[in-house]
Amino acid sequence: MDKSHHRFNELFAQLGLPNDPAGIHDFLTRHAPLAPEIRLAEAPFWSPSQSEMLCRQRLDDADWAELVDQLDAALRYQA
Repeated sequence: MDKSHHRFNELFAQLGLPNDPAGIHDFLTRHAPLAPEIRLAEAPFWSPSQSEMLCRQRLDDADWAELVDQLDAALRYQA
């Protein structure tokens, strides 16, 4: 496993999403809370390639896996 340390905003960039603080906040506000029965990668707002990336990172326990888990948690939270 690659031990690179990535930042949350870099995950958004990898997903092709706005990765500035306002863009991240807007994305989380629009899509949270994600229902508990929906797996992160199966959420309806992802494109097929985004879904594949999220799924693959977790399955491979890749260097992005921790940030994918953080994104999952952020989308489960309702302010």
